[in-house]
Amino acid sequence: MGLSRPIVIGVNVAVIGMGLIGGSLMRALAGSGHWVIGYDLDPSTRAMARTAAAQAPKDSRWQVAASVGDAVASADLAVIATPLTAAAQVLDAIASAGFTGLVTDVVSVKQPMRELVARRLTAEGLRLAGYVGGHPMAGKETAGFAATDPNLFTGAAWVLCLDEETSLDDWLVLARLVTSLGARVVPTTAEDHDKVVAAVSHVPHLLAVALAGAIAADPLAATLAAGSFRDATRVAGSPPELIASMCGGNAGPVVEALDGVLDQLEAVREQLAAGDAIPAIRAWAGPAHTARIRWPHGWGEPEPLPVTVDNLLALGDEGGWVTAVSSDGRTVTVARPV
Repeated sequence: MGLSRPIVIGVNVAVIGMGLIGGSLMRALAGSGHWVIGYDLDPSTRAMARTAAAQAPKDSRWQVAASVGDAVASADLAVIATPLTAAAQVLDAIASAGFTGLVTDVVSVKQPMRELVARRLTAEGLRLAGYVGGHPMAGKETAGFAATDPNLFTGAAWVLCLDEETSLDDWLVLARLVTSLGARVVPTTAEDHDKVVAAVSHVPHLLAVALAGAIAADPLAATLAAGSFRDATRVAGSPPELIASMCGGNAGPVVEALDGVLDQLEAVREQLAAGDAIPAIRAWAGPAHTARIRWPHGWGEPEPLPVTVDNLLALGDEGGWVTAVSSDGRTVTVARPV
């Protein structure tokens, strides 16, 4: 929309997990002038990140720690950028290090993360300034630090959860930082996030895997597969452990969304089996055709919005997003779909 990015200065950030999302975030933050230190359990990833840091411009370099404790020692903000299955271990390490700053995450399911943090907050040792669940909708089928891109989040939707226990001040701190990277902040609750991403992300991954698996043993099918197969199966190239973690971690909403897709496919199958299915399929495909050619939506002119929890959640419900936070935190600049 031609808006300049807000300037955010002086954030000390620890990024735990330097795969595609965590590594890209680390590079984006460092490129924006923040002090950034990362850690990853994999020694080869740490070595790759150190080499890349040495080759980066002097004003865009990051550091790589030898442990979670070392990473968070001087940080104001800790970002958990691991799969859900490793998040508990990271929280325990953060607690052991005595970290008391703000925590966010980029895990693709939010209600399980919210519950995990709540359980750890009742345990001895974890004393955080606050927690705000997050999820940038910016993944791709390649993974690992080698696939990282400091521009990955430019123009991307980035969910920041506003649940009943979330501090609005903490939410605004994260919103200001995320929008400074060029992302569009979408406010919603953890529960609503998980329902929506089950339909728009997790089930598509399962469908892509099923389609790709259907040709695995057929060399003729592999030869004839072209654009429709390529586009429909792109995310099947994601690491199996990532697909398992996000779908298994969001099992309830995924089952509900998957049932809706299976019901539609079963109805089409019955029409095909009965013969003369062309009129029925044409009618069935019509609304989907209209929806797809109208996506993505356009958006209206930027406008100010007074900061309240109700205003922000209503904005998210209508598909709007935040592009900037005012210096006093009383208003945000928003865009609404048209």
